[in-house]
Amino acid sequence: MAKWVIKLGGAVLNNMGAAKALISVFNTHPEDDFILVHGGGSLVDTWLKDAGFVSSKHLGLRISPQEQMPYIVGALAGCANKQLMGAAINCGIKPIGMSLYEAGILSEKKLKALGQVGTCVAHDAKTLEVLLESGHLPIVSSIGFDENGNWYNVNADEAAAAIAQLLNAELIFMTDVEAVLDHKLAPLHQLDQQQIKSLIDEGVIKGGMQVKVNTSLQAALHLRRGVYISSWQKPENLTALLNGEHVGTQITP
Repeated sequence: MAKWVIKLGGAVLNNMGAAKALISVFNTHPEDDFILVHGGGSLVDTWLKDAGFVSSKHLGLRISPQEQMPYIVGALAGCANKQLMGAAINCGIKPIGMSLYEAGILSEKKLKALGQVGTCVAHDAKTLEVLLESGHLPIVSSIGFDENGNWYNVNADEAAAAIAQLLNAELIFMTDVEAVLDHKLAPLHQLDQQQIKSLIDEGVIKGGMQVKVNTSLQAALHLRRGVYISSWQKPENLTALLNGEHVGTQITP
């Protein structure tokens, strides 16, 4: 039996058919445990725009002023989380929606200039372990809290990596692209620490993908095994990865 943390991101929340197809793959491995971690950047963009706010990012991270947090929390911990719960229920799976706090991860402010953007601090795996033992699928939004109850917008890739480390679980990032791409837009099947540094220095890997790759590398170093980045648009990719096949980009320690 294996534990898998699956980070689901990108525009998949605009395609519930694709989300259901991915989640249904979990049913093919009933002996394994799954934790689904999600963001929802495009949904947040829509909610903030409708509310009259302008969204800004710094090094791939969304600047999250306090006045925008009710909309960010509502979009991620509310709408996005419950959409994925609905997809799981439709697949015959018993989901439990939660924030990072319930999942045993505390948050702290990352940088003052980013507003309410938080980090991840592993705290307690007991709640997740109890839910997994009882046959539930934890669906974790990237909204975090600190010990004083302040809320934070946490990068979902970092959130998934923190939960994988907390549970010593396998980690897969299901994103908008088939793999990390080189300067000619060709897929890279494997990347190590030195290759990642070179591609970032050359400006090939940047923005949100830079955050994802760096987060994947840190997780791989901590877990001492490979972490995968692949596409949510092909549920068969997830099936292959669960079966031990090499699909997408493997980030190695």
